[in-house]
Amino acid sequence: MDLFEQASDRAAVPLAARMRPQTLEQMVGQPHLLGPDSVLRRAIEADALPSLILHGPAGTGKTTLARIIASCTRCHFEPLSAVSAGVADFRRVAEEARQRRKLHDQRTIVFIDEIHRLSKTQQDALLPPVEEGVFILIGSTTENPYFTITSPLLSRCQLFTLEPLAPVDIAALLDRALGDTERGLGEVALDIPPQVREHLAENAGGDARVALNALEMAVVTTQPDEAGVRPITVGAVAEALQRPVLKYDRAGDEHYDTISAFIKSMRGSDPDAAIYWLAKMLEAGEDPRFIARRLVIAAAEDVGLADPTALRVAIAAADAVEYVGLPEAQIPLAMATIHLAVAPKSNAAYLAIAEARQDVRREGDAQVPAHLAGGVRPGGGGQDYLYPHSYPHSWVGQAYLPPDLGNREYYRPKDNPREQRIQDFLRRLRGLPSDNEAASAKDDQNGNEKLPGE
Repeated sequence: MDLFEQASDRAAVPLAARMRPQTLEQMVGQPHLLGPDSVLRRAIEADALPSLILHGPAGTGKTTLARIIASCTRCHFEPLSAVSAGVADFRRVAEEARQRRKLHDQRTIVFIDEIHRLSKTQQDALLPPVEEGVFILIGSTTENPYFTITSPLLSRCQLFTLEPLAPVDIAALLDRALGDTERGLGEVALDIPPQVREHLAENAGGDARVALNALEMAVVTTQPDEAGVRPITVGAVAEALQRPVLKYDRAGDEHYDTISAFIKSMRGSDPDAAIYWLAKMLEAGEDPRFIARRLVIAAAEDVGLADPTALRVAIAAADAVEYVGLPEAQIPLAMATIHLAVAPKSNAAYLAIAEARQDVRREGDAQVPAHLAGGVRPGGGGQDYLYPHSYPHSWVGQAYLPPDLGNREYYRPKDNPREQRIQDFLRRLRGLPSDNEAASAKDDQNGNEKLPGE
């Protein structure tokens, strides 16, 4: 059968819609929600479903799952869109649900797609029927429900979060579509090398709909060869995806090489190179949460006490990734990347904890000195502790390390303005001469930040 004849019969039904799973067994991914022992799976199989909100990115199966739930539970399924539905629609379906339950003993599932688009008034109108169990509400949203769903409605629903599909899950869906002769592309003669399938799976952004529709577009727009076979190339699927062909494998060498270049560019204070590697990862579909985690680590490991605000900036970028998602989250990620690249650098905290843990592993049986022990106990403990706030400048000389470690130093301030001030502060406490006391005093007069204890 020619693909164009096949397409003419089903032109209005995209491949992603034709291949929509019909049963729980056909769903891929989401093992935390649909695994044999999961709460949601047990509730579906027991026909004891509560009202719920399905939260997750586009193409992860929210609508499909809602339809499957309805078929599994033998409920009447009433789909609504938050874009067009209003309070009058909610009252109508509530009354119909009451009559259906009364006359036919059948419950109703009301599915509201993009429920985050409902106004507060519209969401409030859902409260009585949900509270009274007139119908089971299933809402789907790509937005953070804690910010877009009113607290009263959210408290009456169980929240389940769907994750972006892993490349292996998308690859399974692609294989299913390629082999299905009724709903998929199984009757079309295709030549699809493994790397084409892998490119689709890796670059669909965890979105099954994007992957399947891009596959269909690549097939439809590829002319058959003399043997009637359509050779599908990486270039064809990349064009269908509207994303460039990037040499990037989220589980392979290119993934690790690129993140390594990203981190080393920030460490080397090159903001331009760091932004370039950030852009490559984003274009290749890298998980932005992975990038955010590396920024937090770099802020502590490579910038450290030379600029403590860097860690706050990195954590704020990580929060922004969760709060707004891509594409908008690329901006706070870029802000944090540039901040870390141009900040002064210090790995003193990294070295301090690494050396201290090495000593603990080697000398882990060192006892807490008696004067530092928590509370009075037989044989002494705590009585000889000197309370620093009772002394001038809230400091008094006493030992805090185990006796066997003596005056061991782990934190060694680096050669940057802030840590030089820290070094001078420590020297003054320890009664050592400071090379920069005059400069520090001048800094204080100019209103610079004071260190703890100054």
